[in-house]
Amino acid sequence: MYAVIKTGGKQYKVEEGDTIQVEKIMGEKGEAITFDDVLFLGGDEYILGNPLVSGVKVSAKVVRQMKANKIIVFKMKRRKRYSRKQGHRQNLTEVCITKIETGREA
Repeated sequence: MYAVIKTGGKQYKVEEGDTIQVEKIMGEKGEAITFDDVLFLGGDEYILGNPLVSGVKVSAKVVRQMKANKIIVFKMKRRKRYSRKQGHRQNLTEVCITKIETGREA
């Protein structure tokens, strides 16, 4: 069984045991968090949310807080002597999906 969740303005397809990197979520290492915004639930049968699937939660555990690789933002206007160089590192949280709770018995 898998689910599509929404967090940090992005959508992620997750299964139990997956480790994903999402935009920073407050929490310490080992802390349990839940994602309530489930858009799709798939498997043998699928449930499509309108826009969210009710009664479904995805439980996860924080593995670590980290930063992504640096990206370079470079702006330039030719023949105008204008250029700007700037770097950026996004704060990320690595989470391990522990359980997909459907709210009904299997």
